[in-house]
Amino acid sequence: MKFIFILSIGMVMAQEKAIFAGGCFWCMESPFESNSGIISAVSGYSGGEEKDPTYEQVAYGKTSHTEAVEITYDSELISYQKLLDIYWQTFDPTDTLGQFGDRGSHYRPVIFYANEEQKKLAETSKKTLQESKRFSKDIIVPILPAKKFWPAEEYHQNYYKKDPVHYWKYRKGSGRHEFLKQHWGKDIAEKGQ
Repeated sequence: MKFIFILSIGMVMAQEKAIFAGGCFWCMESPFESNSGIISAVSGYSGGEEKDPTYEQVAYGKTSHTEAVEITYDSELISYQKLLDIYWQTFDPTDTLGQFGDRGSHYRPVIFYANEEQKKLAETSKKTLQESKRFSKDIIVPILPAKKFWPAEEYHQNYYKKDPVHYWKYRKGSGRHEFLKQHWGKDIAEKGQ
């Protein structure tokens, strides 16, 4: 999905969207937001059929949705390929049954593509990561057509900024931080702050 905006100073901004799931959406916002060209990273729900899902419904597995993050970005400043590179470094791509302390299909990793170009780039990126042998297990992340994205409740948005102490305890306690540090290095793991 691509939108072109003419800014008041005559600049053109090519605004596009990407939707990624990788477990707890709190942990998915920060790594994206720290990059130039990212307009917003919104926590929410996608992949399901139910309308207006709530956190309680999704978190308790009462819908077919998964927690996800919708990235709005300026494609003149950051590419979808770069978003994929960031995405792979935020979770465990070998675990389809949830992520770290969060278990169930509502925490499954998924790349939701908006068009054929995103699909092709995602498939190539996944294949490249598999062939790199960075992980001893297979990369199992499904690449699915995007469905409607439902923003999560306001208290979930930018949670890593709203309650950094609790966020950091959760991130470390779940095992996410150590996993990323082990597989991608300290600098990548620290981007989740």
